[in-house]
Amino acid sequence: MHFTKKKISEIRLDLKKQLKKNKILKFPGAYNSLTAKLIAEINFDGIYISGAVMANDLGFPDIGITTLKEVSYRANQIARVTDLPSIVDADTGFNDCKKTIEAFEKLDLSGCHIEDQINEKRCGHLDNKEIIPTNEMVKKIKSAVKSRKDKNFLIIVRTDANIVEGIDKTIERIKAYEEAGADMIFPEAMKDEKEFEKIRKISNTFLLANMTEFGKSKILTSIELENLGYNIVIYPVTTQRLAMKSVEDGLRIIMKDGHQNNIIDKMQTRKRLYELVEYEKYNTLGKKITDFKTDGHE
Repeated sequence: MHFTKKKISEIRLDLKKQLKKNKILKFPGAYNSLTAKLIAEINFDGIYISGAVMANDLGFPDIGITTLKEVSYRANQIARVTDLPSIVDADTGFNDCKKTIEAFEKLDLSGCHIEDQINEKRCGHLDNKEIIPTNEMVKKIKSAVKSRKDKNFLIIVRTDANIVEGIDKTIERIKAYEEAGADMIFPEAMKDEKEFEKIRKISNTFLLANMTEFGKSKILTSIELENLGYNIVIYPVTTQRLAMKSVEDGLRIIMKDGHQNNIIDKMQTRKRLYELVEYEKYNTLGKKITDFKTDGHE
């Protein structure tokens, strides 16, 4: 396949080096492989693979229904098509953090995050979440770290404590999670700059900020987050939301008009699609069926 040039070990090492430069790295969410290729072409720093997006794509809510098998298969499909580092959402660890880390580390992934909600989890920006005791989460982190073979595979720990217990308890948890071996902390549902700043002041590890839309957090720019000392910003559901809004609008117009002539200008052209999938790279010399040029296929 004409996908990547780098080995996953190189990609992971490169990510570690980039994180140490203290420049914010932008990781948009990819809901499929084609979106990942677009993210790479536009020169983002990495790809985020959201558990919520994956559940939504299957027609489910984000309540812990998806399995390790489903998530690992889909995540690898997305991660393998670029040389960018990919981070996947591992929810609460799929009941076995050791097995989860071992599964993900074998794939074209640069890291994953596990969270401190109960297994019957819900979206991080909804109320009435339940979280497990700190000591239980510490055990899960230690198990994950011990299971890792490549030290450059990032074990990211997400805490959902802010909505449940408040910022002070969140800080206590973060300190415990870092001591347990977390490479990066993902403080979910921080309300504003002040809360993001409080986490940075007490944290000794890399930090990830979630800039999801319609949630609990104020949307901050990448520069603002960099100035606050954050290392990665994710936009987990953005591409799926953009796509689904366009699809819904287009389908309603087709239903109303009985044709798609009025929305052709809102569509990706055939030529652009073929460029993105690198159609011509699959040509085989001397075989007419694969001797293809994208020119003339608007």
